[in-house]
Amino acid sequence: MLDVDTDSLGTPAPGAAALARRLAVPAGLLAAVAGAFVYVGAVDPNEPGHYPACPLLEYTGIFCPGCGGLRSAHAVVHGDLAAALQANVLAVAGYALFAVLWTVWVVRATRGRPLRIDLGPTHLWTAGALTLVFTVVRNSPFGGWLHP
Repeated sequence: MLDVDTDSLGTPAPGAAALARRLAVPAGLLAAVAGAFVYVGAVDPNEPGHYPACPLLEYTGIFCPGCGGLRSAHAVVHGDLAAALQANVLAVAGYALFAVLWTVWVVRATRGRPLRIDLGPTHLWTAGALTLVFTVVRNSPFGGWLHP
């Protein structure tokens, strides 16, 4: 909960109201992501029947970059980082990246500055190439250690 400064009548001070407005969207996003993680932590994806199967894996036998992501999230919620990394190392990197970006967003919003993420074509091509390499390696005979 935000500690909001108030005047003698109990109304929020102008600076505090502006801060609360700036932090509303990051707080809402965190609540949504936390809710999703709580749900995945409570409903075990390792038990059949709780979540739909990956269509790419179901029909082709190929692991997509997201295969094992729910099992990874479940392991993160339960504090088992080794199992999370084994289920989907790319998803764990995504969770960490989200945490860093969200923290930067909150710090910048607190200071009254917007979040600016200037991704150029090089960044996007690099992310796409890493995802492609991850997918190819996890589906190759020598990439069995990346299977979920």
